[in-house]
Amino acid sequence: MSVLSANGKVDLLSNGFDPTTVPAEPLPPVVASEGEIGNGGKVGGEKKREIVLGRNVHTSCLAVTEPEVDDESTGDKEAFMAGVLARYRKTLVERTKHHLGYPYNLDFDYGALSQLQHFSINNLGDPFIESNYGVHSRQFEVGVLDWFAHLWEIENNKYWGYITNCGTEGNLHGILVGREVFPDGILYASQESHYSIFKAARMYRMDCVKIGTLMTGEIDCADFKAKLLPNKDKPAIINVNIGTTVKGAVDDLDLVIQTLEECGLSYNRFYIHCDGALFGLMMPFVKRAPKVTFKKPIGSVSVSGHKFVGCPMPCGVQITRIEHINALSRNVEYLASRDATIMGSRNGHAPIFLWYTLNRKGYNGFQKEVQKCLRNAHYLKDRLREAGISAMLNELSSTVVFERPLDEEFVRRWQLACERNMAHVIVMPNVTIETLDYFLNDLIEKRSIWYEDEKVRPPCLAADIGSENCVCPLHK
Repeated sequence: MSVLSANGKVDLLSNGFDPTTVPAEPLPPVVASEGEIGNGGKVGGEKKREIVLGRNVHTSCLAVTEPEVDDESTGDKEAFMAGVLARYRKTLVERTKHHLGYPYNLDFDYGALSQLQHFSINNLGDPFIESNYGVHSRQFEVGVLDWFAHLWEIENNKYWGYITNCGTEGNLHGILVGREVFPDGILYASQESHYSIFKAARMYRMDCVKIGTLMTGEIDCADFKAKLLPNKDKPAIINVNIGTTVKGAVDDLDLVIQTLEECGLSYNRFYIHCDGALFGLMMPFVKRAPKVTFKKPIGSVSVSGHKFVGCPMPCGVQITRIEHINALSRNVEYLASRDATIMGSRNGHAPIFLWYTLNRKGYNGFQKEVQKCLRNAHYLKDRLREAGISAMLNELSSTVVFERPLDEEFVRRWQLACERNMAHVIVMPNVTIETLDYFLNDLIEKRSIWYEDEKVRPPCLAADIGSENCVCPLHK
């Protein structure tokens, strides 16, 4: 709790205060949500907190306060802020140690780039056309784009792209290009596509058809064909997942193209965007994995830079064919450039961080990291199954899906992403065998408590990952 000091100011640094958990108002009532798992709508004896729309719940808040008049001489404010930041850093260190559910590579060192933090680097407009704003990093940005263009096999003079602020922006841009190329096109996406795909459909007022998925999470091309045929008179804009959000499934790009052709859609009547947020950079280094390449009739590819690459700020890479971008770009006199991006100002530091990592690791470095992630993912899946825990791992993935832990506090501790009865661990380069053993031992110990009462049973995952991967009491 915060207390008042003698001068009436709030003293946030006394009494062991944690600046990341300031209760600014009472927590909202906890309400059981529909489809709750396990113990009669309860999770670890407590009901799951419901997400309330249309209400700001300030569960934690660090207030901004005005400095005292004499603060320049006393330095009280600076000392206060230094203390808050020191405690915040301690929290970051602890949370980073328990980070398994989200696809961020936390193994990086960018100390050499600290010399650039004093500059406002902004890559306005088109990466290939210099604007009047001179404090930019376009030379780094174009170098990074060329690297990815080579990875996805498209010549430098035949692509256009830019460094985005995140993977969602890459998806928004890819779908927008498809919509501009085919204004009356219908968007097709599997039901396990990232939520940003359906956000794009709402933003652009597009007709959107959801396609069913196989048990692995891949797009079901039989269902795709059934839903495509009634609309074959209209162009198709298709999102292909190179690693789905929950199961890490890779859609069969070749089968998607074959399905389009079987339905009578030629290359000039469809546009394929490949969402490779996480696995788009990993799959090129997986042996026997199918290729994502512009030698196939795809329109665009996007990846996140803060996931497998390991940038400390959200960013991404979006590449499309240069022939498509004219449908989107406009001259901007104010910038003395052209613009075809989603955002106006763009983080000029991000391309430098990406450039730095690509130069340090290169293709060989990424290949080693991918192989390490896949080995460790198989290790985790095997250990889970040995412990009698339902688990699944797709062949081309480092995302291990397993039973959702019964205790929400355990979920928060390990920052697990959950959906229905499933949770997953995404094995990234910073996730070591020691970390996985630490997690496994914690999980096994907690399960012995959760399921001590025989009336409480682990959830059945047969409907989510297949009966062959489920070891609940019904499928042992």
